[in-house]
Amino acid sequence: MDPMYLPSVENDDAPGPYGKAIRGMKAQGVPVPQIRYLFAFKPHTKFLGLFTQEVMRGPSPLSSGLRELIAAFTSRRNDCPF
Repeated sequence: MDPMYLPSVENDDAPGPYGKAIRGMKAQGVPVPQIRYLFAFKPHTKFLGLFTQEVMRGPSPLSSGLRELIAAFTSRRNDCPF
């Protein structure tokens, strides 16, 4: 994954559950989705995460799998890893 434009955010040792998840992913050599840095750096963005979970997992005429497929297709078209 390409580095962020704000390396000080990416290199920050963020506290809390997102910071812990980031450190764990880095320790395992797993690429860290950049949205996790946003959640760790700005705790008020938790509402964005809640919104996303509701859109992707909440009640809908579309199955969760189909919503994942649509999101993956859209991300790919935008050259954004999903």
